Amino acid sequence: MTKSSELRIDDLVAADLPEALVLNNAAVPALSELDTQGLADLVAQRQHALAVRNGARLVGFCLTFGAGVNYASPNYRWFSDRFHSFSYLDRIVIEPSLRSRGAGTALYAELERRIGGDLRWLLCEVNVRPLNAGSLRFHQRIGFVEVGQQNTGAGAKRVSLLAKPLVRR
Repeated sequence: MTKSSELRIDDLVAADLPEALVLNNAAVPALSELDTQGLADLVAQRQHALAVRNGARLVGFCLTFGAGVNYASPNYRWFSDRFHSFSYLDRIVIEPSLRSRGAGTALYAELERRIGGDLRWLLCEVNVRPLNAGSLRFHQRIGFVEVGQQNTGAGAKRVSLLAKPLVRR
């Protein structure tokens, strides 16, 4: 089994997108399904795009967006209406075999390091319908609190909108 100490985190690059798409779509319904162009469009607008690697293999990634991006996500818009000076974590995927082994914690720590204390909030959402209990527990453990809920997907999903205050320098 892979230990998180064998993993490395660096930038997600264009060559990673086919593997990232497979990881993303394997995580549905925790994430929305994407096609090749949809993922490329998100990466083009992103604030941060980080990759988790085990050797040369992509085993996880995340994408964030800053304030003021023209992004149609109802969750991003909800946060934009209520928060300023933020990084919105649109999606994070960790290969199932690495969950609960420190990869997600390490990815969030690197993301916060890169944000560098310049922003006030790290924001994200987690499904409560269908329930993603493991992700809710994880986010609570690392300091996120619920600041709202909303239905998405014409009511097919309900999300918990989460915020983590960041240490300002």
